[in-house]
Amino acid sequence: MSDMVRTYATGRRKRAVARIWLWPGDGKITVNNKPIDDYFPRETSRMIAQQPLEITDRKGKYDAIVNVHGGGLSGQAGALRHGLSRALALAETELRPLLKKAGFLTRDPRMVERKKYGQRGARARFQFSKR
Repeated sequence: MSDMVRTYATGRRKRAVARIWLWPGDGKITVNNKPIDDYFPRETSRMIAQQPLEITDRKGKYDAIVNVHGGGLSGQAGALRHGLSRALALAETELRPLLKKAGFLTRDPRMVERKKYGQRGARARFQFSKR
């Protein structure tokens, strides 16, 4: 592990943005001033958020403070994963190929399509009748 004091990175997913401060520690992750287990009630969301630490074998070796806003809990977990991956890649450059191969450094570009005027939704159209 490098002797870097603190690493900062931003992660994004859908409308969610996660700002992450990472430093060597005992594995305590705080999300919006709450422990990660309290902030993400679903086990799946917690698992997604901590995937970069699992894959790089760094669970319990880094502390993180995360500020996350926008989107829903699922998008926020994805944003946290993206940001954590970026922070780890900055803290330890040798982890970058591993994180890149897992696809954690790629920002997922999928967004909700906007609703079109005069219609019910993004793709939904009103029923058409010729007469």
